Amino acid sequence: MASIDLALSEEQRALRAGVLEICKRYPGEYWRDLDTRREYPEKFVAELTQAGYLAALIPQEYGGAGLGIREGGLILETINYSGGNAGACHAQMYIMGTVLRHGSAEQKREYLPKIATGALRLQAFGVTEPNSGSDTTQLQTTAIRRGDRYVVNGQKIFISRVLQSDLMLLLARTTPADGVKRRTDGLSVFLIDIRDLKGFEVRPLRMMMNHSTNALFFDNVEIPATSLIGEEGKGFSYILDGMNAERILVASDSLGDARWFIEKAVAYSNQRVIFGRPIGANQGVQFPIARAHVSTDAAQLMRDKAAALFDAGQPCGGEANMAKYLGAEAAWEAGNACIDCHGGYGYAEEYDVERKFRECRLYKTAPVNNNLVLAYVGEHVLGMPRSY
Repeated sequence: MASIDLALSEEQRALRAGVLEICKRYPGEYWRDLDTRREYPEKFVAELTQAGYLAALIPQEYGGAGLGIREGGLILETINYSGGNAGACHAQMYIMGTVLRHGSAEQKREYLPKIATGALRLQAFGVTEPNSGSDTTQLQTTAIRRGDRYVVNGQKIFISRVLQSDLMLLLARTTPADGVKRRTDGLSVFLIDIRDLKGFEVRPLRMMMNHSTNALFFDNVEIPATSLIGEEGKGFSYILDGMNAERILVASDSLGDARWFIEKAVAYSNQRVIFGRPIGANQGVQFPIARAHVSTDAAQLMRDKAAALFDAGQPCGGEANMAKYLGAEAAWEAGNACIDCHGGYGYAEEYDVERKFRECRLYKTAPVNNNLVLAYVGEHVLGMPRSY
């Protein structure tokens, strides 16, 4: 049975302290400047990598720390709590799951040690397409086997950190949709080297938040057959297998944001004096912040439960999805309370509230929309009819 530790262990506290020490060297001004110029935090991510934090989930035999999803989540949560943006580097952790569980021994030996040291960067996850959106089974990018190669054609949209990656995990259709019995069949996963890849085009997209987001185009792109992860046609199940980790880690991103908003709002409401007293004494200011704290603590409990189940190897689909939902909603609630508390200053760039507000909003939509989380809970947890 999985057990939930309500307090951090000594090792986890040391892990958090180490991440915080790095984050202190990258204050709000650093992130604000990058956000203005829409640039990637190369220096910050490089320092995290060199310290071994982005290799937290890679087994020790491949040069990683061999830690659990709880520790991985703690790293991301701490980055966002410090005022940074863990979205710049969180994908590597949950992409790892597909390679670790379904990659060949040769692929693991070839890539994981280099990813652990930072010699190779893996931050890009090519799934979403312009015409399929959340309906992954309907994606149209194809990978056709020709001898010892696959030829890839198609488009991807909203794919982050491609220009900051050497490798990308790609989901493509290897069997036409009309040639499979189940719509989830015929999709395959590839780990591809995207450096100087002929026929591969990356078009950066300017988005509401600074996530280095792109549209991708594949025009007869040839990749080695050895790029295939696991069995051909089983890619959808491999992707699903890694989604619980993704949900838990993204929930951790949101928890860090929520804690940052709450701490910022409490500090401001205690020192801002209007009509002769701190604004925090007014229930209209105090109660929304307190409610956000309640929501955040509840979300953390669900995240910790999901992480405990995941690390124990037990089913956790419902818990992982609910953790992601509750975390995203708590961060959004805390962000609104923080902006309301700050008034006009909440919209001023120098306070960082508006930047964090934009960043936290993403997780209500991605990597899975919260409405789809509710659909999952309705169908798979409560046993209700499929709604879509």
